[in-house]
This record gives sequence, C-alpha cells and structure tokens, in this order.
Amino acid sequence: MNKIIQKIRAELKVNAEEKTNQSFQRFFKEPVKCYGVKSKIVGMIAKKYWQEVKGLGKKDIFILAEELLASDYCEEAFIVSNWMPKLADQFEPVDIKIFRKWIEKYINNWAKCDGFCNHTVGAFVEKYPIQIKELNNWSKSSNRWLKRASAVSLIIPTKKGKFLVEIFAIADQLLLDKDDMVQKGYGWLLKEASKQHQKEVFDYVARNKNRMPRTALRYAIELMPKQLKAEVGAKPPTDVGDKLQSRLGGTMKSD
Repeated sequence: MNKIIQKIRAELKVNAEEKTNQSFQRFFKEPVKCYGVKSKIVGMIAKKYWQEVKGLGKKDIFILAEELLASDYCEEAFIVSNWMPKLADQFEPVDIKIFRKWIEKYINNWAKCDGFCNHTVGAFVEKYPIQIKELNNWSKSSNRWLKRASAVSLIIPTKKGKFLVEIFAIADQLLLDKDDMVQKGYGWLLKEASKQHQKEVFDYVARNKNRMPRTALRYAIELMPKQLKAEVGAKPPTDVGDKLQSRLGGTMKSD
C-alpha cells in the first residue's frame, strides 16, 4: 500500500504547476498546501489508482485514505473524495465515527470539506437516514468544519428533494453562527433545497431574515426570482471565492 501512495505522490509532483498553485490560492483567505495540479488531472490520477486499490478490502482502502488526508495536500484529499463514494455499498453505520474523526483531524478548508462531505457523507446518510442525527450533533460542535459539514453533507440528497425537515433543523442550529464558512455552508444548502422547495425555503428565510447573517441569506435566496429576493433584501454572492462556493456541486465528483 505504501508503494501506491508513493506512486500517487510522484505523479502529482510531475503534474504540478506553479501557475495552478497560485490560481488555487486565490480562492482561500489563508495559504493552503497544494501541489498545483489541475482538478481534471487530479481526477484522472484518482481514477487511475482506483483500479489498483479497488480490489483491497474497505479497511485497507480507509487506511490509504487516511494517509492521503494526513499529508494535508489538497489534491490528496481530493483523491480521497473521489474514492470514498465508490465504497458506498460497503458503508456501515459505524463508519460515521471514522468520517467525523477525519473531518475533525484533517479537514482545514472549505474545498476539502465540501469535496469529502458532498458525496461521501451524503451517500452515507442516504443509505442510513437515521444517521442524520449525527449531523445534528456535528452542527453543535465547536469545530468550524464539522459545523459546515453538517450542512454540506446534505447538498446531494437535497438535490433529490430529500430531508427538507432535517435541513431546516440543521439551519436552525447554525442560524446565528458567526463563522462565514458555516454561514456559506448552510446558505448553500438552503439554496439547493430551494430548487424543489422554493416556497418552503423562502418562508424560512422570510421568518428569519432579521436574524440570519446577510452572507447566509444571500446564498439561500440566490436562485429565487428577483421579486422574492427584493422582499428579503438579499444580494447575490459578489467576490470570486463566493461565486465559486455558491455554485459548487462538490469539489471532486465521483465518476
């Protein structure tokens, strides 16, 4: 397994570009650790080495995943985000404890958080809906990324019209959070929910518009008609990072 890790890292280094590194850094407030490999190439590398690891047992793949996450390189985290959903059929209820540990220990920016949670944790809660109670626990954490994870883990399920009641419960818990990464996370979740539940999401925002941070509010209302936006005084995301975050469907999508 160590040889697989070595080969992945060697290939990432070969494909690293300083221009890509600098471009990637612009999406974050603080410097992040990355090789500077274009996301399309990272996806190709992930797909290539999945062919080598897919025959291993889930336990061994989880060991590889944790080693990649521990490196702190964004691209290695994105490879994990690509691999994990492919194991969804093998997920067990106890795996949520492992996912929580990884988020608390290794996730340190929104791209890693969204890439991992959108498809991996999202697939997990679709398989085990009762485990959404664990997401509620995450929303009460002092860890900013665990709180964001409680929201963005439901992005893919809500695209399918699922878990509206649970989405509002998590939004209630995060409503007054002062962290903009958390605000953008649950605002994005409400925005996605509005695609199939526009009235319910609008009513929720309208009830809470005087308390909801403006960042969360403008994300939540982004897809609403202009008239509805005007009723709650929302404006669309403005800076480059916000625009990217607001339209992401997952940092790294599984093939």
